[in-house]
Amino acid sequence: MHDVLTSERSSREIEIIRSAYRTMARRGSHRMSLQNIADEAGVSKALLLYHFGTKDALLFSAMKWALERTAQRIRDKLDPGGTPNEQIAALIDAVFIEPEANRDFYLFYLDLVEHAGRAPGFEGLSTMLEEIINGLYREVIASGVQDGKFNVADPSVAARHMRALIEGTFLQWIQTDDWMDNHHLWKEQCQQALLRLLGTDEADSAP
Repeated sequence: MHDVLTSERSSREIEIIRSAYRTMARRGSHRMSLQNIADEAGVSKALLLYHFGTKDALLFSAMKWALERTAQRIRDKLDPGGTPNEQIAALIDAVFIEPEANRDFYLFYLDLVEHAGRAPGFEGLSTMLEEIINGLYREVIASGVQDGKFNVADPSVAARHMRALIEGTFLQWIQTDDWMDNHHLWKEQCQQALLRLLGTDEADSAP
């Protein structure tokens, strides 16, 4: 499996990765071919194979690209000097972008996780998620603990719970009939749940 940082990719490779992401979000891995991705990117299938070698390597790269973008959005929005509520609100704003984009990502994510469970060579997916997402959450929590803003015993454990809470929220949200209109409500509930998880005194009494 190719393991190249997104920042080291050429502009053409990035466009192919973006096309793979869009195509898989719409079609799913079982109904998507390399030709579908090539058509979306406006290139030949041979060029896809030249840059990535296999369909699985391209999908893995697309997941890495999506996760790195999420992590960068979080870093850009966080204010280390902010209150716990401001820090978590900034993180949630970076994760809850808008309904269509979030739905595309989690459809892509669910499909890739299911694919990874059956396709050899995807063993690195869980490690990639741990390093990029859990690692960033752990960093945010540890900083808050050090500043006396969060009350948790183990930032690594809290980071796993944070990821489970955020992902669980999204997975339930995309199954609702009115996912487009209720996005902001799930976002608010997730923010309050995170504040309670991290032991702040800024969480309200919402269930």
